[in-house]
Amino acid sequence: MLTVLRQRNFALLWVGGLVSSMGDWVLFIALPFYLYTLTNSALATGLMVISRTLPGLLLGSVAGVFVDRWDRKRIMIAADLSRAAVLLLMLLVHSPDQVWILYVATFAQATLSQFFNPAQSAIVPRLVPPADLVAANSLNAMNWEVARLITPPLGGLLLAAFGLGSAVLVDSASYLFSALMLTLIALPALPAPDDAPAHPAPVTASWRHVWAEWIAGLRLVQRDRLIAALFIVAGFSMIGEGLINVVWIIFIKDSLHGGALEQGWLATAQAAGGLLGGALLGRLGNRVSPVARLAAGGAGLWLFSLVILIFPNYALTLLLRVGVGVCIIAFYVTLDTLLQQSVADRYRGRVFGAFGTTSSIMMLLGQGAASLLAGPLGAVTILAVMAFAYLLAGLAALVLLRPARVALPAHPVPLDVTAALE
Repeated sequence: MLTVLRQRNFALLWVGGLVSSMGDWVLFIALPFYLYTLTNSALATGLMVISRTLPGLLLGSVAGVFVDRWDRKRIMIAADLSRAAVLLLMLLVHSPDQVWILYVATFAQATLSQFFNPAQSAIVPRLVPPADLVAANSLNAMNWEVARLITPPLGGLLLAAFGLGSAVLVDSASYLFSALMLTLIALPALPAPDDAPAHPAPVTASWRHVWAEWIAGLRLVQRDRLIAALFIVAGFSMIGEGLINVVWIIFIKDSLHGGALEQGWLATAQAAGGLLGGALLGRLGNRVSPVARLAAGGAGLWLFSLVILIFPNYALTLLLRVGVGVCIIAFYVTLDTLLQQSVADRYRGRVFGAFGTTSSIMMLLGQGAASLLAGPLGAVTILAVMAFAYLLAGLAALVLLRPARVALPAHPVPLDVTAALE
């Protein structure tokens, strides 16, 4: 993995992403506590979650069209600078009747992220050779785990000592640092594809063409069996993620007899597992087939989850959450890498945008089901369904992803955007 970090362009992207993730975690910890203290309302806190989630459902897929149409490096820089600016709106909030500003700023930040995230996923294959792609994605995934391991206490300390404004300024500054790192990246030129139009559509092309390009991206997802299979595999896992997001706290309280402190240590254990998984995947990933990694990740999440449910012991759960972190990294890094390898560069933004929207929808379905059924069925039953969803994801990988097909280079079917206009 150190070899990948010696590649200047990727190292700049990685360092910027690490600092940005740390800033996000500082605000992620401080903001909900500030909002609840200010309003004493669980509804107000819930609206914050909704304002952060809605852009992914509404714009994720469409944003991918512009990621493919515009210069991705400039998109990422503009998104970082814009996120740094909109966060400063939170400094204006001093009373409960001003909390709407927090919702606006959060919604705007999440909206800008819908452009940044697919652009980042699409740009990584241009920064590293194909043999280093797994290691590069592992390092990017580890950023979030490193940030989660280190910075949450800092968010609480800043909130207690200096108020919300200090956390806002830290996160805003982290976006500025990320933008600076991105400006230093020198992207290699891409050869023009054989089916590229003689006169590419300008940035200001009509919404009719934007619609056509969006439809073309969705057709690629539908027509390419490998990409469609990856969406199905991810869908099962996202349902599981939605289920556990709702009832995990209930399980910690009722079955493990823990509180906020115990929850924090469990999150730390999973983050440590994520770091371990990223290191192992970066070193060994290319020696194990992608199908095996997906199947093992799904099966591992199922097995660890079942043991936690059958033997609800805090010390044992703490240990097993390390294994959960390893499996999560192995599973999701492999998914991202396969998507990057299977889609031509000019379609990656749209595919990753659609992937993000689909993931949000499936996660929302899981959250809704858990919210409705946790009362009558109980947290343990919901978590058992979650474990089964992960198992289905692993089995779907075995059934739908043929090793021979996965090993082939990607040759997406050329899509005629003009036909989509008809």
